[in-house]
Parts: sequence; C-alpha cells; structure tokens
Amino acid sequence: MKPPAYIDGAKVIMWAWSGSQPFGYVEMIDSPQSEEVYGLAICQYENSHIFNRFSCDSDWETVQDGVYATVEDAIRLLPDQYKNIKANWHLFETS
Repeated sequence: MKPPAYIDGAKVIMWAWSGSQPFGYVEMIDSPQSEEVYGLAICQYENSHIFNRFSCDSDWETVQDGVYATVEDAIRLLPDQYKNIKANWHLFETS
C-alpha cells in the first residue's frame, strides 16, 4: 500500500509496506497495548539536511520516528523490533 506523498509534513522519499503482517510492534508508554507497524517511510522536511524514518500503522499514521544523517543510515539502522517481515524499499514516485 503506497503511502501519501507527505507524512507529518515531511516529503516521502522511500517507503516499505509489510503486507498483511506487521514489520513489528512499538510498545506505548501510556497504553498497555502495542502499536503494529505496517509502513516504514523515509522522509525529509523542506529545507532540512536530515532524514526521518517514520514507523507507521496500517493507515500511514506515525507511531514512532527516528532522525538520520542519510537515507542509507535510515535503512541500515532499522531496529530488530521491525524485522518480523523483510522490508523491501521503494522510491516514492508521483503518478
């Protein structure tokens, strides 16, 4: 499932979708229930030199994010908690 062009105001550069099973889970501090992560998106805010990797639920709503110096770092440093399904990364293309 392709993400929207922007997530949390940042332009999507690359993305991955897990399919019917989540990549993994995020433990929430204020909730006894974990958030399932189905979408991963590497994004960049306008006029920024850093990249954000957003971990998203099944509606591409952000449940966790991280900041990286490069796109390659954002992909390479994927936490073990998101490795239940192999991430196949795609360049975001508008059509």
